[in-house]
Amino acid sequence: MYPILKKEFNSFFSSSIAYLVIGVFLVSNGLFLWVFNGELNILNTGFADIKSFFFLAPWLFLFLIPAITMKSFADEFNTGTIEILQTKPIDNWQMVLGKFWASLLLIVISILPTFIYVFSINTLANPEGNIDFGTILGAYFGLLFLGTTYAAIGLFASSLTKNQIVAFITSICITFFLFYGVDEIANIFQNITILKLGIKSHFISISRGVIDSRDIVYFISVTLFFLFITKKKLDNE
Repeated sequence: MYPILKKEFNSFFSSSIAYLVIGVFLVSNGLFLWVFNGELNILNTGFADIKSFFFLAPWLFLFLIPAITMKSFADEFNTGTIEILQTKPIDNWQMVLGKFWASLLLIVISILPTFIYVFSINTLANPEGNIDFGTILGAYFGLLFLGTTYAAIGLFASSLTKNQIVAFITSICITFFLFYGVDEIANIFQNITILKLGIKSHFISISRGVIDSRDIVYFISVTLFFLFITKKKLDNE
């Protein structure tokens, strides 16, 4: 698994993908949270928190994580290197997990610089240090779980086609449906069971600072499900 992880991670930085994803994520957050005069601007809220960041980040991830994962298998199918990989002494699970952890590592690198927002809010608070670190930490855990789920969905979408653009669009559609679509369907039918099937309600629950085992089980289950069906797709090639 490690050789696949290393190969995939190096490929991100040997092209413009890693720099583009990290740059777009940080610049977009910086502009909306600190520069643009709107509801998301932290300085306009009058409260020492970064709830705006945790509202905005899932929507940015909706586009940026598919950009990370779109070439994972689509490029291998397109160039024919998938056949070479399958002759190596690694099984399909190791291949899937290697690409998954490489994608997740890039997501973590994208998130790490945003801790400067916490430092800034901590400094700007009146009195200084008067912020809820528990809620912020829980929200970061929620964002990490969200990233793992999006990455698994992106890998599955990439395994369905040789075309990276098709993989990108497919991944966006699936993640958008699970994050926003299921939530809207649940609201139409006023059904709490349907609501619990979507990503958004579980992310909101964790982002409140309450680490509920049901939310963790949900994210892990959805992630493992998409990794499993990705592996089964490779088995059938």
